[in-house]
Amino acid sequence: MSDNWIVGNLQSAFHTWNDKLAEIWALITTTPQEFRGGGIWTAIVNINDGLQAVGYGLLVLFFAMGIFQSAASFRDFQRPEFALRHFIRFILAKTAIGYGMELMLAIFNICGGIVQSIMGGVGGMASAAVSVPQEMVDTIESIGFLESIPLWLVTVLGSLFITILSFILIMTVYGRFFRLYMFTALAPLPLSSFAGEGTSFIGKTFIKSYTGVCLEGAVIVLACLIYTAFISGSAPVLDTSLSAVTMSWQYVGETIFNMIVLVGLVKGAERIVKEMFGL
Repeated sequence: MSDNWIVGNLQSAFHTWNDKLAEIWALITTTPQEFRGGGIWTAIVNINDGLQAVGYGLLVLFFAMGIFQSAASFRDFQRPEFALRHFIRFILAKTAIGYGMELMLAIFNICGGIVQSIMGGVGGMASAAVSVPQEMVDTIESIGFLESIPLWLVTVLGSLFITILSFILIMTVYGRFFRLYMFTALAPLPLSSFAGEGTSFIGKTFIKSYTGVCLEGAVIVLACLIYTAFISGSAPVLDTSLSAVTMSWQYVGETIFNMIVLVGLVKGAERIVKEMFGL
């Protein structure tokens, strides 16, 4: 870290961005059971277990609703195929509630395999790290106090934007984890809807939405891959013939634009999954 305040300010902002990129890469490969030492997962499992009793109660309600909604007359209750069809639906719904945790982990592991396959072709985010070029450091350190005043303003604004983008980026990835936990905790309630024909769309929507959240990890990895390729072909070019203020503003501005590309891709992961898979 440079002793110059202006250079140090920029280096600190770039360091924050690089740390968040590395943290994203680690989060994508982390399972819900391992996240934050597993304490959150333990609480989620306890909530899921507690809601299973409610789920079984809703199961009976949805089952009764399904029977009476699908029966055109009392004679339908005497038909063996009618009773068998609803009995099988009841058993499947009960199994879904009892083994809902295993079902959701299986979906997560399948989507995790897709993420791992994509990550194998990326290699890591080391090439996406940003830093202050040495030529820029030398130029900034060589200017006087009066010339450094507008440069100070440029670097403060640039550092502020970079820091904000860093936290938007990491909060988006954390938000995916929190949604995974919410889906898992409340799973018995929507899964109980499979007991009735008229309410089964609730369970289907739940499964599709949960799968979409799991697949967001693959889209985020692809976004990082696109970002890495983008900055390798359009990395900010440092023009040392310009003044220190203009050179710094140009470099910081182009760097922020590249960062906005990644933030936009990651923020749009949910929408991309919905449009691509109809989830």
